[in-house]
Amino acid sequence: MTVPNRISIITLGVADLERSTTFYESLGWTKSPASMPAITFFEMQGSVFGLYEWSALADDAKVPADSSGFRGVTLAMNLASVAEVDEVFVEWVAAGATPKVEPHTAFWGGHSSYVADPDGHLWEIAHNPYATIDADGRLVMRGS
Repeated sequence: MTVPNRISIITLGVADLERSTTFYESLGWTKSPASMPAITFFEMQGSVFGLYEWSALADDAKVPADSSGFRGVTLAMNLASVAEVDEVFVEWVAAGATPKVEPHTAFWGGHSSYVADPDGHLWEIAHNPYATIDADGRLVMRGS
């Protein structure tokens, strides 16, 4: 068997499930009916985004729960234009995200910014001129 190249679910460990669920709902994201008291799911364009209590997620993965600081991972939301990056950055901050890097022209030629959700998970909000967003909202890499 060849391993499929897809990400089905990205789950973030959070300190307060209700607070984090409320934060993402305030961005206009709709909680999936498949959500349960211990986990929240949001259906995305081609994948699922989950929120699960931090220590329970660590226990599920059989790793220590005492990790903090930079985790070596960022999540990215690519948008179709520079203007959309600026607008969405403002919406995230208005919803309670902490601004980390204001929208700017990045060294790689795109327009980039960073925010942190209530648990410090970093989200890059960017426009990549070397990619397009297809009709289904999926990112298609084109190269330079």
